[in-house]
Amino acid sequence: MKKVAVFLIPLALFLGLIIFLYQGLFSDPRDHQSSLLEHSMPEFVLPDLMNVEQTYTQDVFVGKVTLLNVWGVWCITCAIELPYLKQLQEEGKHIVGLYYDQDIDPDFGIKTVERVQQEVTEKLNQLGNPYAFNIFDVKRDLSLDLGVTGAPETYLIDQQGKIRLHHIGDINPRVWNKKFAAIYDELVAQ
Repeated sequence: MKKVAVFLIPLALFLGLIIFLYQGLFSDPRDHQSSLLEHSMPEFVLPDLMNVEQTYTQDVFVGKVTLLNVWGVWCITCAIELPYLKQLQEEGKHIVGLYYDQDIDPDFGIKTVERVQQEVTEKLNQLGNPYAFNIFDVKRDLSLDLGVTGAPETYLIDQQGKIRLHHIGDINPRVWNKKFAAIYDELVAQ
């Protein structure tokens, strides 16, 4: 009996590990649900990217349905989605940027705010500016509170400032129609 138990315990652990890894192999990493869904935006006080004297808090999301788009000029996929976001903005969607910069970090070298502003201005002039404004997440505090894993990521926030949807990856016509459009329209109609 003791020999059987000694054999079965490692076998059970091994089979559990195989099942866990198998599920991870076939799961979509972009299809995870944020633990913040149906919760209010985390508290923050962060500057405007282009005017660091101007600050924003979570209250900026109260009163209108908003797409909060996490992006950076270093992000190739972000550049690909900018023209579509511009189209959504022209259709009347309220889009706020959460600027996430890799290079304001001692591990990557120090970049001045002026340099970041110049790079952002050049990119948005080139590809179109869909943003009402950009929140500058200098130390990535808000990004960490939101559970951001990279860029681009987009959050749909309702009129009460609650997160209703979180999407990892770019927003394109297929993603908009499949994932965002119905929820966005429902929220705007409320």
